[in-house]
Amino acid sequence: MLHVLYLVGVAAFAASGVLAAYRANMDPFGGLVLAFAASISGGTLRDVILDRRPLYWTHDWVLLTVIICVGVGTMIYLRFWQLPHKSLLVVDAIGLSVVTVIGARAAIEAGATPLAVIILAVLTGVAGEVIRDVLCGEFPPLLLREDVYAIAALAGGCCYLLLHHLGTGATPAAAISAGVVFALRMSAVYLGLHLPRSQQLSGRRGQQDSG
Repeated sequence: MLHVLYLVGVAAFAASGVLAAYRANMDPFGGLVLAFAASISGGTLRDVILDRRPLYWTHDWVLLTVIICVGVGTMIYLRFWQLPHKSLLVVDAIGLSVVTVIGARAAIEAGATPLAVIILAVLTGVAGEVIRDVLCGEFPPLLLREDVYAIAALAGGCCYLLLHHLGTGATPAAAISAGVVFALRMSAVYLGLHLPRSQQLSGRRGQQDSG
């Protein structure tokens, strides 16, 4: 069941990569590059840190097939139909929610400390989005500026770790934690919630000091 959830997350990130390429006016090859970059970057970073060999995607032909099929399918869709409003954000939130939880689980299975589990969960969730945005010329990536993105992954990682220590089954813990990430991300998107920028914080301090 967890592998199926992971394939769903990877598929969502693959679609988000193609959608980002479409918005950046890239060609189909660029779309596939971003599909793979968004899908496997987070897991690759996690496995390198955990020193897991071989890298998970190098021997999983099902996962690679899913990325290719979803990437090509998304490009075909965009060829004939209009891109729905906020589709990239919604699809990306699905990928973030699932992949973050899988990252937390992998870290727990590797015997990482609780803090390391949370860090690896966040890195697994956000690394693909960072690389995707950089390749699209979006620098610094939005999540490093003010978007409620990494915070959602952080909450999901903490939630999964807590449920694991409470003895919750792997599948229910994954579903609940992924739901937390998705709910937080979508709430931020549709309610227009943002983190304060450093300039705003320094400006407030300056006003307080001058007052």
